[in-house]
Amino acid sequence: VVQEGEFELVCKYGDRYQIHILQWHPYDLEGWDGFVYPWAFNIQEYAPVVGKIHLPPPVHLVFTARNFVVCNFVPRLYDFHPQAIPAPYYHSNIDSDEVLYYVDGDFMSRTGIGPGYLTLHKMGVPHGPQPGKTEASVGKKETYEYAVMVDTFRPLRVTEHFRRAMDPEYNRSWLENQNRS
Repeated sequence: VVQEGEFELVCKYGDRYQIHILQWHPYDLEGWDGFVYPWAFNIQEYAPVVGKIHLPPPVHLVFTARNFVVCNFVPRLYDFHPQAIPAPYYHSNIDSDEVLYYVDGDFMSRTGIGPGYLTLHKMGVPHGPQPGKTEASVGKKETYEYAVMVDTFRPLRVTEHFRRAMDPEYNRSWLENQNRS
């Protein structure tokens, strides 16, 4: 990325953040010292997994590490069994915190979110489609969505920086007649 201008680089040190202003894009690199191995994965090149009935999120696994996994959700055909319900079912992640980053598209199970949104569902907290979204998914043939999910196997701590960015009405979005468009 060759760009000049002012670029804000936010670095986290423990529980604190420090802001650096760079005059070039931080990804404009000539080389790398080998300490951290950079890589990129184009989500648009990911081949989706489809099935007759709704498949659980782990089938969309891209990377795994000791304390987390990464899954991609990309445009795909919905479940094709005649009686399938394409919407995901309500579930609780008993062993992981779930972070979902919405990249682009129309998200079948939620309203009131868009590209750039991030959701966090803590271990053991039930979550799934908003009211009416399960019924609305019946008969749909495909989805156009790009999202990246990270499941962490150690609890995440919500920082003050994250807390300031939170939508105070998000938790109410699963209540009847509370859906935001």
